[in-house]
Amino acid sequence: MTAKVHGDTVGALVASGAARLTQAGVAFGHGTANAQDEAVWLVLWRLGLPLDSVLDEGVEGSVVNRPVTPVHQALVATLFEERIATRKPAAYLTREAWLQGVPFYVDERAIVPRSFIAELLADGSIDDWLSDQTRHVLDLCTGNGSLAVLAAMAYPDVQVTGADLSPDALAVARINVDRHGLQERITLVESDGLAALPGPWDLILCNPPYVNATSMAQLPPEYRAEPELALSGNIRGGSDGMDFIRQLLADASARMSEDAVLVLEIGNEREHFEAAFPDLPVFWLETSAGSDQVLLLTRQALLPLASAK
Repeated sequence: MTAKVHGDTVGALVASGAARLTQAGVAFGHGTANAQDEAVWLVLWRLGLPLDSVLDEGVEGSVVNRPVTPVHQALVATLFEERIATRKPAAYLTREAWLQGVPFYVDERAIVPRSFIAELLADGSIDDWLSDQTRHVLDLCTGNGSLAVLAAMAYPDVQVTGADLSPDALAVARINVDRHGLQERITLVESDGLAALPGPWDLILCNPPYVNATSMAQLPPEYRAEPELALSGNIRGGSDGMDFIRQLLADASARMSEDAVLVLEIGNEREHFEAAFPDLPVFWLETSAGSDQVLLLTRQALLPLASAK
């Protein structure tokens, strides 16, 4: 019989929880990369402790040896068993995800935010591509609105539009726009790609559905718990995951200002992207995952795709 998570201190619960997650073979990638980090998240959240609490032995302010009552021990154990039984990402259980230190509400109506574009907004990597005329920013496939919020925070002088095909996702995005007090600077629009978004846009951010058919079939249950519309690049019948992106790149230049750029995340699909667009001049941007996850395209580079549409 498998032992449930147990322990009478915060540190003991984290250690037991990490072991239990490892034993159960759950998958990570929705805010944490391993069992230890996810155990820390679940224990601290369930106990109502700050997620940046210190857990190192002998460090001032550490909560590692803080006693936990039997009632709270049981609550922590129940949360871990729910995580294992449902295989839902932890963010769906806690109703919160963090991106670049900013908290966002999330539930099953939207994908768990984890875009590497967030890093580029935070560290200014795309600032040199912008100008003092950059005023209108589009976050296409906004999901829970996290990139729209981060863009508004990064660029105080711009107006941001967050767009998505899913009314459910937009309802979640509305929660986050309101939570961060950005109602005057972020507009939310329902749109199938760029169909309802004439622009012109000075900057387009897009973390679209791009997972190919083979990869979709191999995703662990945690990813299958997310809306398929937000993951699969084959909703329109293709198999390489590039369906949405083909349409986007064909439509984009007509909706961009003269010096605008498009920042596009494609995850681990660079091979399929380059096969679909072998002659397209792109700039690959460095992120914590390397230099083949996010790319930048100028309007000029996109013009031939529009003429070939």
